[in-house]
Amino acid sequence: MKAFIKPKQGYTLSPEEIIQFANDNLAQYKVPKEVEILAELPKSSVGKLLRRVLRDEEITKVKA
Repeated sequence: MKAFIKPKQGYTLSPEEIIQFANDNLAQYKVPKEVEILAELPKSSVGKLLRRVLRDEEITKVKA
């Protein structure tokens, strides 16, 4: 499982900090194996997260 995170303005996060927080607060099967920090998440005109865009980007990364 991979997590996509957009930190609030003025905060800095590292993927290691996020995984450590998840290890401390979540069940082991819920902890993401990878964390990718994005500047902005793709959203539709209504404001919903476009998961298919994220999925397509990941598929192209894997194929490359």
